[in-house]
Amino acid sequence: MSIARQDAWTQDEDLLLAEVVLRHIRESSTQLKAFEEVGVQLSRTAAACGFRWNSFVRKQYKSGIELAKKQRKENKVIAKETEILPCGEDAAISLAPEESLSFGTSLSFGEVMKYLTRLEEVYKLHSKEKEQYAFENEKLGTQIEALAEENRILKEKMESVEEDYHALLSIMERARKLIVLEEDKKIPKVKFQMDKNGNLERVNK
Repeated sequence: MSIARQDAWTQDEDLLLAEVVLRHIRESSTQLKAFEEVGVQLSRTAAACGFRWNSFVRKQYKSGIELAKKQRKENKVIAKETEILPCGEDAAISLAPEESLSFGTSLSFGEVMKYLTRLEEVYKLHSKEKEQYAFENEKLGTQIEALAEENRILKEKMESVEEDYHALLSIMERARKLIVLEEDKKIPKVKFQMDKNGNLERVNK
C-alpha cells in the first residue's frame, strides 16, 4: 500500500490539477472525480487535491472555470443537436459529421435541408469551441512563461544571497583568527625554573 505524499505542491502539479478539473467541468463530470484522478497520478489523497484546488489553484483559474462551464453548456447543446432524427417510418438522419445519411423508404428535400442546417450549426459551435481553446491555451502559455521568468529571477537572487552568505562566513572566520592572534600576543609567555632551594619560580619571557 503506497503512502500518500504530504510534501509541498509544485507548479507542474498545480497545472495538472487545473487541467484535469477544467476537463471534468467541460465533460459535465464532478470535481470529486477530478480530485481522485489527480490523486492517483500524484500519489496524493483526493482530499489533499480538493483542499489544494479550493485554497489556491481555483483562484488562479477563474476565467478558465467560466470558459469550461460555458463549453459544458455548449457541449450539451451539441449532444442534443446530434441525436438521430426520424425521417419517415424507417429512415433516420445522424447529425454527427463523421456519419453519413442513412436512408429508409424516402427522404424529402426539407429533411435533407434540415440535416444540413443543423450540421452547419454544429460546425459553427465546434469552430467557436476551438477558438476558445486556442485563446485559453495561449493565456496559459503566457502564464507559464511569466512563472518561468519569475522562477529564474528567484534562482538568481538565491544564488546571490548564497554568495553573500559564504563571503560573510569567510570574513567572520578571518576576523575570529585575527582576534585569537591578538589575544595570544597580549598574553605574556611564562616559564618556570628551579631556584637554589629546589622550588619552582615563575619567570616572564
